[in-house]
Amino acid sequence: MAQERTKNLYVIRLGDSEDGESILDHKKFMARNPHYRRGSGKPCVYVGQTALDPEERFRQHKRGYKACRLAKKYGMHLMKKKYERLNPVPVPEALEREKALARHLQRRGYAVWSN
Repeated sequence: MAQERTKNLYVIRLGDSEDGESILDHKKFMARNPHYRRGSGKPCVYVGQTALDPEERFRQHKRGYKACRLAKKYGMHLMKKKYERLNPVPVPEALEREKALARHLQRRGYAVWSN
């Protein structure tokens, strides 16, 4: 019997870039997060899915390989507590679960970017 294919969800903490630019100054990011309160204590995050180990996918983002530009420029580290218990995810459910995780975090006060 063939094993079911799975993916992994992951959450990257976004912060200031190496040149000091803030993710909060990125117009498209803030347009997707109009209710985000600066100084709320809730971080900015990128939510994604991958067939790889999340650590390897994070390294790819930072190297610029198939990277979301925001994750490459502003990515600080993985927030494992936000996704580990959710993995692995069956491939047919991965996109909807990624979207659900992004919505959940946004409702909890995080500023979220997801593709």
